[in-house]
Amino acid sequence: MKVRHCCLLIMPAFLLLHPAANCAVAADVAPQVPMVESYLEKGELAEAAAALEKLIAQQPDDQQARFSLGVVQFLQAIEHLGQSYHRYGLRTSRFVAGQIPLLRLPIPKNPHPEEMTYEAGGKILETFLAKLTVAEATLAKVDTTDVKLPLHFGRIRLDLNSDGNADQNEALWKLLATVTRGGDQAAGEKFLIAFDGGDVHWLRGYCHLLSAFCDIALAYDGHELFERAGHLLITKNKTPYVYLTEKSKPQTGWINNGLFDIVAFIHLINFQVVAPERMTNALEHLEAMIEQSRQSWKRILAENDDDHEWLPNPNQTGVLPNVRVRQEMIDAWHEFLDEMELLLQGKRLIPFWRGDQESQARGVNLRRVFTEPRRFDLVLWISGTAADPYLEDGPLTDPRVWQRLMRVFRGEFFGFAIWFN
Repeated sequence: MKVRHCCLLIMPAFLLLHPAANCAVAADVAPQVPMVESYLEKGELAEAAAALEKLIAQQPDDQQARFSLGVVQFLQAIEHLGQSYHRYGLRTSRFVAGQIPLLRLPIPKNPHPEEMTYEAGGKILETFLAKLTVAEATLAKVDTTDVKLPLHFGRIRLDLNSDGNADQNEALWKLLATVTRGGDQAAGEKFLIAFDGGDVHWLRGYCHLLSAFCDIALAYDGHELFERAGHLLITKNKTPYVYLTEKSKPQTGWINNGLFDIVAFIHLINFQVVAPERMTNALEHLEAMIEQSRQSWKRILAENDDDHEWLPNPNQTGVLPNVRVRQEMIDAWHEFLDEMELLLQGKRLIPFWRGDQESQARGVNLRRVFTEPRRFDLVLWISGTAADPYLEDGPLTDPRVWQRLMRVFRGEFFGFAIWFN
């Protein structure tokens, strides 16, 4: 059984998506159309936020309005990120960009991109982080006991090219079909999700996860990589090495500039720490994400209805077709959360991959990687010497936990993890 990841595009997995096969979508009509949907269908996110803020000021106990505002603010963060990358011509089709979570966005091609500086790139992440913080704070005020927000997510539009007009090509069903290479307008626009209290915690968890990515990226100095290999990611990056972006002569024999650039990119993943406090912030976000996931499943398991569920319990039917959530899967997920928490707390160690592993209980203290950050050199981490400052003797993470996860999720654990959060 494979999770149909396609629907993850229209939520935080804009940034985490691994596109999978085509999927069918639910075709039911929403029993109640929330006020926010009329704004989202026209791509009027700012107007939606203003209207909801006004409504909440008049009716502070309107939980649907508060939940709606949090969703809108999250979408504004995603839209800002897309607009920023469109402005500078993000190369979404390149192999390198496809491997970086915060660059997995289906951005329309910009025929006239602006030149991007390293400082501008950092500002994009800082603004994205600030907007995520606002959205999470709004969602944190939602009483998740009895709240519901039905939305036709395929009808939502985002103005990703900053032209002031969220047109049909920027509807989420269109972006979904582009990434998954399947689906049509009729099916996409009928896709209905009735978000509820469990999904509030789910979205808060994703806000924390994406915030952690931002803080980690901002903790290190990637200036040299940007100047020497940034053209793999951005159409026009400001660099003293202008010949890197100039059209080369036809290449023959062993010369392959593209391959050399990828090698250089990997070599330059060697970053000095410039803001160590951001690594501590990232750790806190990851710990908060785990707690939100627990709260999400606590709410989900307590539900008695069966209404277009995004994350269903074993007695419900989810909106993702051909996927059934079993209690065994939920139990295994909680076991994973417990193990990840122990790793982040430094109470369990990641087994070290060098030396005589059978005779030593030696591993990497993941918590100290965040609380005592040093220069990050990808190649030296792979070879093992960069891990040396964090090596300790102690209890290692139990391999049986990870083996059980792969068995219960039938080899698709990482796909389910993106969905389960």
